[in-house]
Amino acid sequence: MKTAVLAAIGDELLSGARLERNAHFMAGKFHAKGWEVRRIEIVSDTESEIIALLLRWVGKTDLLILSGGLGPTHDDMTRHAIARYLGCGLVADDAAYDRVLDRVKDDPKRYAYTESVRDPQAMIPELAETVFNPAGFALGMKFTREGTRVIALPGVPFEYEAMVRQELPEIFAADEKRVASVIILDTPEMHIAAKIPEVISHPFLHVSILPALPQVELIIRGEPDTVAWGEGLTRSRFAGLVLPEGSMSVADAVLIEARTKGVHVSCAESCTGGLVGAALTDIAGSSDVFNGSAVTYSNDAKRNILGVSEATLRDFGAVSAECACEMAEGSRRVYGTDYAVSTTGIAGPDGGTDTKPVGTVWFGVAGPDGVRAVMRLLPGNRGEVRTRAVRFALAELWKSIHNQ
Repeated sequence: MKTAVLAAIGDELLSGARLERNAHFMAGKFHAKGWEVRRIEIVSDTESEIIALLLRWVGKTDLLILSGGLGPTHDDMTRHAIARYLGCGLVADDAAYDRVLDRVKDDPKRYAYTESVRDPQAMIPELAETVFNPAGFALGMKFTREGTRVIALPGVPFEYEAMVRQELPEIFAADEKRVASVIILDTPEMHIAAKIPEVISHPFLHVSILPALPQVELIIRGEPDTVAWGEGLTRSRFAGLVLPEGSMSVADAVLIEARTKGVHVSCAESCTGGLVGAALTDIAGSSDVFNGSAVTYSNDAKRNILGVSEATLRDFGAVSAECACEMAEGSRRVYGTDYAVSTTGIAGPDGGTDTKPVGTVWFGVAGPDGVRAVMRLLPGNRGEVRTRAVRFALAELWKSIHNQ
């Protein structure tokens, strides 16, 4: 099994000012190809830390990918650290940088700026090779030492992705499936493990169980034939609760199910503030089955946009089964859809009562066969309650369409 180490460079990552995304992206790609990702590290913007990283892993892994520290500012130290590690100076690869300039030659302002940062962004250690940047302005670099291939790339995610696709086409080529994802709803992880013991304990499979209410995702890794067996057995044991093959999330499953059944969906949101609709529209092509989401945060909006009755709001309140049902029916009517889901609840940190504590969320699902409501008491802070509410709403919507 080939091995890789992924490293990100940046004080902003260590301080929490920015999220690290590149290593996460590549780890999934490597696992899908049967590689072992031995470590993911984040180090600071200092020559000594970057050199220590190289000393730690060169000669101990097949591939080491560095992300970040190649920009034009004072804290971009990766090229200097690599040059010092290799024991050489820096030289400008003007030919490669001229290719970068060609992309902005028709934009005088961008051309002038890009030319102004030629030094240092065109500088490469003399003993390294240039990695052309097809999406940004900083050149990358690569070298091999003690059997380890080292690739250093900019940290901007879309530049990083373009460059790893360019440098590692074999990782992105279509291949037999060595990793399968199976998402199961409304089943505790221990119950899942107990129902598929032969998959969990198989000596040639590695199974990860990742709960995120109301779902549990199983990641099954191994050789293609064994993975296919494990995935098939798991799906057969949880028929009716397992999301369709090819879906990477509940939102994905909703869209797949809607296309399969030839139906359209919509949302009505209060406590989630548009996050359910955002989860669906984050997926390219969702417009073929998703019509829209009404964010009706106030009671006036619920009345005026969705037609929730004054009597319902007075007698039961906005956080109630009755309101959730009328919101879902209103969304279905407003958007002309076959199915609609609604959310109305108390995300906190304030607003809870003894009978409706913080975390109380009602979901309504309206469809051709009527409307139903379900309540969940969701744990966590405001953000966590909202995030969980999105998953529950989409799960309820998927079940309604799936059971049509």
